[in-house]
Order: sequence, then structure tokens, then C-alpha cells
Amino acid sequence: MQWTFITDIAQVAEIKNQTGYSLIFKHSTRCSVSGMAKRRFEMDWDAIPAGTNLYFLDLISYRDISAQVAETFQVHHESPQVLLIKDGECVLDASHGDISADEVAEAINS
Repeated sequence: MQWTFITDIAQVAEIKNQTGYSLIFKHSTRCSVSGMAKRRFEMDWDAIPAGTNLYFLDLISYRDISAQVAETFQVHHESPQVLLIKDGECVLDASHGDISADEVAEAINS
């Protein structure tokens, strides 16, 4: 699996319009907690079913996109944060130490 980087605000609308599951990982390059959460998530992301779209957002470089993600999916902005999107709706969001690839996989498989 590999990340698709979100670098254009139009990608948020594309994710909103996709069918199936997509995941957005919002990462702060200036935060050690965010770096640790990203490493932990990537170590376990094999648990996530194939076909899940994985998106990565550097929220320091793309603050406007981060704000658009929060507005589009009606979640409170946090960092680090994962959002699991199903058919355009956020069905799971987690931040900081609550970020878990296993929890994401469980939500997809249930």
C-alpha cells in the first residue's frame, strides 16, 4: 500500500464523491506525536483491506486543504488525525494516540 498525497483542494471533493472507503491521514511535520502516530499506523496498515484509498495530507504545507477537509467531512480539526470516509461521509475519526490501523480495518470489515 502507498499514500496518495493531497496537494490540491480539488482532491477533497474527489474524495467526497468516491464510492467505497477512503482514508485521510492528516500529519504535522513539526510534531513528534504526529510522526510517531504515522510510523505506528504504517507498521500495521497491512490490516487495512486492499482497495482502500489511502490519502496523506501534510497539514503544515496545506493548511487551506486541512481546513477544507474539516469543513467537508464535518469533523473538528486535530493533528495528527485519521478520517475514514465511506461513500462521501466520515464514519470514523481518531487523533493522537487513538489512531489505529486495526480500528480502521475493523470499521471497514464490520
